[in-house]
Amino acid sequence: MKHPEPGFLGVRLRSHRTSAGMTLEELSQASGVSVRAIGDIERGRSRGAQERSVEALAEALGLTEGGRSQLLTAAREGRRRPVAVLSGWGDLPPVLPDFVGRGSEADWLRDRCAGPGERTPVAIVSGGPGLGKTSLVVHTAHAVADRFADGVCFLDLRGLDPVPLAPEEALLRLLDALGVRERDIPADPQQRLTLYRRVVKDRAALIVLDNAAYEAQVRPLLPGVGDSAVWITSRRMLSGIEHADRLNLRPLPGPDATSLLSNILATRNSDGGDDNSVDALADIAGLCGNSPLALRIAGNRLLSRPAWSPRALAERLAFEDLRLDRLTAGDLHIQAAFTLSYDQLTDPAKLLFRRLALVPGADFGPALGAALTEQPWAAVEQTMDELIELSLLVPTTADRASFHDLLRLFADRCLHDEDTPDSRGRARTRMNDWLLATAREAGQWFEPGHVPAPADPAAAVRLGSQDAADAWIRTENVNWLAALRQAVADGAYESVLATADSMHWFSDRWTYWGHWHTVFALACEAALALGDAAAEATHLNYLSWAQSMCLGRPAEALATALRAAELARQCDDQRQQAWAYNYAGYAAALLDRPLEALDHLQKSIALFPGSGDKEGLPQALIALARAYFLLGRFDDGMHALERIFQLLDAPATAPAAHITEMTRFIAQGWVARIHAGAGRWDEAISAYRTAVELGVAVDFPQIQGGMLSALAEVLHDQGRTTEAREALDRARRVFLANDFTTEADQTRKLLDTWPAEDDRLADAE
Repeated sequence: MKHPEPGFLGVRLRSHRTSAGMTLEELSQASGVSVRAIGDIERGRSRGAQERSVEALAEALGLTEGGRSQLLTAAREGRRRPVAVLSGWGDLPPVLPDFVGRGSEADWLRDRCAGPGERTPVAIVSGGPGLGKTSLVVHTAHAVADRFADGVCFLDLRGLDPVPLAPEEALLRLLDALGVRERDIPADPQQRLTLYRRVVKDRAALIVLDNAAYEAQVRPLLPGVGDSAVWITSRRMLSGIEHADRLNLRPLPGPDATSLLSNILATRNSDGGDDNSVDALADIAGLCGNSPLALRIAGNRLLSRPAWSPRALAERLAFEDLRLDRLTAGDLHIQAAFTLSYDQLTDPAKLLFRRLALVPGADFGPALGAALTEQPWAAVEQTMDELIELSLLVPTTADRASFHDLLRLFADRCLHDEDTPDSRGRARTRMNDWLLATAREAGQWFEPGHVPAPADPAAAVRLGSQDAADAWIRTENVNWLAALRQAVADGAYESVLATADSMHWFSDRWTYWGHWHTVFALACEAALALGDAAAEATHLNYLSWAQSMCLGRPAEALATALRAAELARQCDDQRQQAWAYNYAGYAAALLDRPLEALDHLQKSIALFPGSGDKEGLPQALIALARAYFLLGRFDDGMHALERIFQLLDAPATAPAAHITEMTRFIAQGWVARIHAGAGRWDEAISAYRTAVELGVAVDFPQIQGGMLSALAEVLHDQGRTTEAREALDRARRVFLANDFTTEADQTRKLLDTWPAEDDRLADAE
């Protein structure tokens, strides 16, 4: 078949336009394709317009199917005539045959091809070392090459070399690749830039700039307008480049990482058995942090060692101290890839990078970095930006970041190579001291009678409210808990006790954390080491609460509370005796031993008034109401609750405001339960609604969701199905919003079993 001549598309388009009696401007307005783009096609300067543009032109011209097909064929043939690469610069590297995954990322790049008359699209693909930036871009460039009439031009900017490719040299190579004769390329950098932009303006080419070093290297290589597109890869985010779309590459998803390993090993003949076990490959992928470079190295190691099974390699990689050394195959070294980025850092950034390896948690903020480096937190914030820009850290939230798994190992190696044991120890101590001091400050916000200290404008963390304190405790929970464990190991027992004490009332707000039993057990250990029986009794009480409320182990909680009661009696500490009997009564009720619970709780209620503790008596009365409920003594339970509300309403006996809110909420829930237990359904529904609204003001989503669920069940049992479904759906949304997925699933399943009210009425009829 004879292909259309180079100018065929333009000739046919002009013929159709004149036959339709349309000017360039009229066709442009009707099709959405720019006047300049239509003119370029008609003059033969653009021989292979994009398919969507041709479709738009054909529709605007009202062409028959035959005429439309003829234009599309001419456009496709025009795109198959790329400009020859004269000197070898610009050849697109071959695509990797075992490339896998990255479907959404490839689609993102495809969407950033040129459109007629638009600003030249600029797409920047950034990411840490070894994540496959170049592989992704090359793979996608091959897939879209036929969209660009003037071909694809690839240039490595040598961004990790000691001296990256200079912009003027890059312009020379790009002009050469685009078909400009060397003798026609100006020596003057500005004239060279002008020529480059003029040439690209008249072309439809995909320009791939790989491995960019910094913004100033890239800016002169960006055309203004035209039908071309520019794709850039860099370890840096190149944040200073304006009007660019950005994709920050992350490690492969687990299944894709396993598939990549499987593809690499597809031709392997193994003597090791269990050749391509999916489980073993998945373990290797996880140990490689799902990094494509690390996966390729691991795969190549297996290819070169037929006697090894994937399981054997996984076991070798499991040793963290040796993992980086074992991720080596021939001239591929994962550590070498990391070192190239590390060597580009300033000295403060190198120090921060390696010291952050001391952080036990998954992420960190500038304040932790300041404690580790003794640098001002504002300076550390800027340094963290440098590490994020170079993709050595990954941003997690507005002001926090984390390591990729293998980069954390690399940072730890740098730390041991460059810092002395003494400097590492001092840095860790400063971090832990800061974490525990800040934890104490945050926890104090929830203690009765707390008076905030004047705000320090120079502080790295400003805890100016309960909300700010709450957020800090939760965000840094892994780090301050690790610091607490280390403080016990270091014998800093006073610090341990003070920190655990400060968390007593906050712990009620976050019962589902899962580590309060550890916090208070560590405090008990510290008190025992100090020989402080009163402190031990206090923290045994807190531990009993955690065993009941957080772990669901009431038998352990009862034994712990009775131990606390005996220690408090020996110390003549009436307040802790009262709390101990309160916790014992609560645990006995959970064990369905209400008479034993009554005995402990009556002791607690008798002791609290003389103890000077306004917070404890309402809690003991709530537990008493629970015991009466279990015994079916509903009126006695209601009397206990009425006494609570009297205490809360009287200024002389009311606890701190936030504890009063919490107590009123819980007590109101028990009012509803007792009414329901007594069969007083209207009163129960009204009380549950009041409790739910009180719950909006306190941060107890799990309990609020539970009350909504209980309200829904009462409404459903009374035949008020629409209201019941509304309450249950509200409970489901509360659970979902606070990550209580099990509870949310349970409410959804129950909701699915309840018919709409109309269905029930229909059944009744």
